[in-house]
Amino acid sequence: MTLKQSALVAPDTATRPQAAEQPHRATAWPAARTTAAEAGAAARAGQAGQAGQAGLASHAGQAAQAGLAGQAGLAGQVGHAGQAAGGPLAVPLGAALGRVLAGPLLALTDLPSFDTSAMDGWAVAGTGPWTVREEGAVLAGHAPAAVLADGEAVRIATGARVPTGTTAVVRSEHAEQSEHSERAEHSARPESPEQAEYAPAAAGPFLHALREVRPGQDIRPRGQECRSGDELLPAGSVVTPAVLGLAAAAGYDALPVLARPRVEILVLGDELLTTGLPHEGLIRDALGPMLGPWLEALGAEVLATRRIGDDAEELYAAVTGSTADLLITTGGTAAGPVDHLHRVLDAAGATLLVDGVKVRPGHPMLLARLAGGAEPRHLVGLPGNPLAAVSGLLTLAEPLLAALAGAPREPHHAPGVPVQDEIQGHPHDTRLVPVVRRADRAVPLHYNGPAMLRGIAAADGLAVVPPGGARPGQALEILGLPWPTVAGDAPAQGACFT
Repeated sequence: MTLKQSALVAPDTATRPQAAEQPHRATAWPAARTTAAEAGAAARAGQAGQAGQAGLASHAGQAAQAGLAGQAGLAGQVGHAGQAAGGPLAVPLGAALGRVLAGPLLALTDLPSFDTSAMDGWAVAGTGPWTVREEGAVLAGHAPAAVLADGEAVRIATGARVPTGTTAVVRSEHAEQSEHSERAEHSARPESPEQAEYAPAAAGPFLHALREVRPGQDIRPRGQECRSGDELLPAGSVVTPAVLGLAAAAGYDALPVLARPRVEILVLGDELLTTGLPHEGLIRDALGPMLGPWLEALGAEVLATRRIGDDAEELYAAVTGSTADLLITTGGTAAGPVDHLHRVLDAAGATLLVDGVKVRPGHPMLLARLAGGAEPRHLVGLPGNPLAAVSGLLTLAEPLLAALAGAPREPHHAPGVPVQDEIQGHPHDTRLVPVVRRADRAVPLHYNGPAMLRGIAAADGLAVVPPGGARPGQALEILGLPWPTVAGDAPAQGACFT
C-alpha cells in the first residue's frame, strides 16, 4: 500500500495550528471508564438539545402515528422515529425488550379495573349459610352475574368479576353444600296448623362456611395495585420481561423508548480472511463476527460491519463519512508501520479523550471525540488482538453506550466476588482475567492471552485484578457479560501471562 502523507489532510484542517507533541501517558483503568461514561452522557445531552430544537410532535399526532391512541401517559413524549438518535420513539411491546423508557410509565387504568375474585370458590352476600343459586358459575372474561341478594351464593372462578352485592369470596375448600339449613328451616316453619298446610318446602341447596368469613376476603378490589395516572416506573427504566407484562396489563400496545445508539464497526487489516482456514500469513477475522452481536447485546443498533485494508485514505473516508453515534475500529491503535488510526484522527480534527489505558490486555485502546456534525459522535479504537478488543469493549464502549442510551450505570457489574486461586498481576497495570463462577467463588481461567478467545468463550465474566495480583479469597470486581451465563466446570490447562 502506498501512503501519500500530504493526501491525508482534511481540507478544513490544513491550516489548523498543530499542538506541541505531548508525551504518551496512558489513563488509569477506572479513570478511563469514567471518561467514557462522561463522554456518553455529554453526547446524550447534546442529542437531547438537538431533539429539543427540532421540537417534539403534538400529543395527538404522535399518538396516531405510534398507534397509542388514548395512551396519554406516554404518547405525548414520543418523537418521530427519524429524529436524532437518543430521542424517543414508539416500538411495539414485542420489540421493546431491553430498551430504555423515554418517560415514566403511567397507569392508563385502575389495576385491577374492576373487583375480581382472587380464588376459585363462592361469591356470597351477607352472612351464611347461603342459598346456592342454580345458574352456572361466574367465569373470567364473561359478563358479570346478576346482583346477589342477601343470603345468596354463586360459583365463581379466579379472575372473574364479582357480582354486585358480593361481600366476600369463600374458597371452594373452605365451604360445603347441604340440602338443609337451620336458618332456612326456622324461617319456613309455620306458625299455625292452617299455615302448615300451605307452607312451601325449604329452598336448597345451601352453602356452609367451614371457617370464619370476613367481609372483603379473597376479593381483589378495583385499583388495589394502582389507580389510573399512577407512575408505575420512572423514566430511564430498562424494559425487562416483567415490565412488558406490566405494560400489557396496563393496556399498552407500544412503549415510548429511547432510540438505540447507532454503531458502525470498521474491521481493519490486510491479513484478515472471512472464510476458510488460515494460510500464508493470513488469519481468520474473529472480531467481525463477534463485535456486532456483542454490541447489540449492550443495547446498540449496529448499522454495518465494514472491512477496510491497511489503507489510510480509505480509513479517513470511513471515519469522516460515518453518521453513526459511535464508530468502533479494530487494530491500528499502536505505532506499527500500518497503524494509521492516530494520524487519521488527527487529520479529521478529532480530540483524543483516552489514548492508552493502564490495563492488560488492551493497553493501546483509545477513545476520541469526532469533529463536525450537528450531533456529538465518538470513536473507540480497539486493539486488534481478540481478547484485548474485548477488554476495550468493556473498558470504553460499554460505559459510553450505557450513558448514551440512558441506561443505569454499570448494569452488568457484580463487585466483591472472592477468587478461588491466586492471580498473577501486572506490576503497574490492571488486568482483566476471564473467570467462571463456582458456588460463591470466581475461578480464573487459562488461555487468557491477548490473542486468545478460548478463555472468554467459557467465562462468566472478567475479574478486575489490581496491579500486583490477587491472593486466594480476595474479593474482586467482576465485569459481567451481557448475556445469560451458566456457572460450571471449565478446563484450565495452559496458562498464558500477558
